[in-house]
Amino acid sequence: MSCCTPIPLAATKPARLLPVFAFLPLFAVGAEEPLGLQPLVITATATERQLKDAPASITLITRDDLEKRPVQDLEDALRGTPGLQFTGIGMTRRGISIRGMDSEHTLILVNGQRINSAAGAVAHADFDLGWVPVEAIERIEVVRGPMSSLYGSEALGGVVNVITRQATDAWHGAAQLDGGVREDDRGGQTHQLGAYLGGPLIPGLLGLSLSGESRRRQDTPVHGDASQSEIEGRDAHSGNATLSWTPDAAQRIDFSYGNGLEDRWRNTRSGGSAPVNYESADRIEREQFSVAHSGDWSWGSSSLRAYRNSLERTNRYTNGVVPTSPHQQLTDDIVDASLSLPFAGWHLFSLGGEWRKEQLDDGGFVGGDAQSIHRALFLQDEIAFDPAWSLVLGNRFDQHEQYGWQNSPRAYLVHHVNDALTLKGGVGRGFKAPTLKQLAPGYSAIGGGGQFTIYGNPDLEPEINTTYEFNADYQGGGWSLNGGLFQNNLRGLIQTVCVANCGIRRREIRNYENVDRARIRGIELGGGVDLPANLRWDLNYTYLDAIDRSADQRLGDRSRHLANTSLQWTPNADFSAQLRGEYVGSQLTYSSNVAYAVPAYSLWHLELTRRLSENLSIRGGIENLTDESFGDDSDSFTFAEPGRTYHVGLSLSF
Repeated sequence: MSCCTPIPLAATKPARLLPVFAFLPLFAVGAEEPLGLQPLVITATATERQLKDAPASITLITRDDLEKRPVQDLEDALRGTPGLQFTGIGMTRRGISIRGMDSEHTLILVNGQRINSAAGAVAHADFDLGWVPVEAIERIEVVRGPMSSLYGSEALGGVVNVITRQATDAWHGAAQLDGGVREDDRGGQTHQLGAYLGGPLIPGLLGLSLSGESRRRQDTPVHGDASQSEIEGRDAHSGNATLSWTPDAAQRIDFSYGNGLEDRWRNTRSGGSAPVNYESADRIEREQFSVAHSGDWSWGSSSLRAYRNSLERTNRYTNGVVPTSPHQQLTDDIVDASLSLPFAGWHLFSLGGEWRKEQLDDGGFVGGDAQSIHRALFLQDEIAFDPAWSLVLGNRFDQHEQYGWQNSPRAYLVHHVNDALTLKGGVGRGFKAPTLKQLAPGYSAIGGGGQFTIYGNPDLEPEINTTYEFNADYQGGGWSLNGGLFQNNLRGLIQTVCVANCGIRRREIRNYENVDRARIRGIELGGGVDLPANLRWDLNYTYLDAIDRSADQRLGDRSRHLANTSLQWTPNADFSAQLRGEYVGSQLTYSSNVAYAVPAYSLWHLELTRRLSENLSIRGGIENLTDESFGDDSDSFTFAEPGRTYHVGLSLSF
């Protein structure tokens, strides 16, 4: 699949939300772009379209957005995005849930290329979130809703596509130094250094992009018990290099290499009659090779790519405790290709295919490893009836070794009623096969810090999601308003279920099982308005109704109410300030088939930026202004937030 239209080097351009919010008018996020100057996005169709024409519910996070606040990884970058919840996945880590779908249903792409879906291979893994140095990010496109018609499995809930900066015919660079200190002196200090450099080696012919990052966060001990960690420590280093060759105006060939090394550690305690305090340490090594050719011809466009992603995780324990999975390695080899052909002046046909070999080395498998080969074909027709109407029809056919051919169709209609009002709606179907460890009959692993043993289930069926949605967006002069309805009808949702010795530590047995029927429906509202005194206010709200229809009960770890708000003040071109708020409503979580209530919470953040010169800026602020802490309520929360933290940083660009 083509992630973007080829661009010659010379053409590239560089504590609580107040209940009163229920009574405030709702205005749409992102109305700052003037009409007719909408940014281009590529993820919804794999071809360039204006944001307002994109046949999907899509949010664009720009480089300017990222520069206003401290961002260590993709989770930080996505904070405030409508419909997203950052759910606990164990070991104080978080996953990205889109519209109430599991975090394993969120596909992470970098320049349209999938990276290892670590969450489906390694327990409690959020390793997908740190592949790209922040300084290398140009923008992030978030698509809410299944995109399996283009991207196949793992795109059941939505797609996050990180677009990196590209070399141009002039050298450009940026560097950032940032540090944070917690007010309570309980550890958790952070520092981060990142840099980007890109430009021509041979003008108009050969360009080079380089980026690198080093970041560290100290672990945070549990209040009153330094022998256990409330938040794990992290020490990460990563770098990427891309050599871009444009032999002529129609072609671009990119050779890319990326490498990362990350250490994580936390103090914990073993179970049993004689518990032992020990340190659990993970070392994550990641590597990516890629070669991609894209062409923009007189008859259409083409893309051909081959790439490999590898992620290796090594786990060790101290004090004589033996880890259950000391070594795991996940490798993806992928080749994909596509053609886009205009026809009759109002059709754009795209067709392509993908071959992917997935291999997981894990001691939990009989024989020590397992692998699977995926094959797929896709077709798409972008139909422009006239400037006011467009329709996208598409389907993808995935071949699975156990389930045979699966198809993932999509139909999406966009209508511009006038220059200000746009209506969108469509239906899409997504398919996700069980992961290698979920499906392997001989797979077993210890989970929950020794709480239970989980076994693979060869009788699992694939997960199927059919989504219906309708959206309306109005862009007025200085204000905007949007709203949408969606419903996910799920069949075969895979969950872990206790089948024996429930609640008995170290003896509990769990299986992966399909939930026969589930329904997640909701409402998304958002808006923004320019206020007097150079102020800008934005707000978005999501309501979720997530039901396991087979058991007639709420699905766990999904809040019914999510809201994000920001108030920005820009008195002049050299200074800006913003106050951000995040609200997550109450929810249920299940342990050993018993439901527990998780209370609502909110977080507030203050960020200030001052430009000292044309190339140098200073940034500072306070994260978690109200010092919300979940560590004292560990029975309810499976994750923690850092306490009140003061941060300051310098940004240099040229």
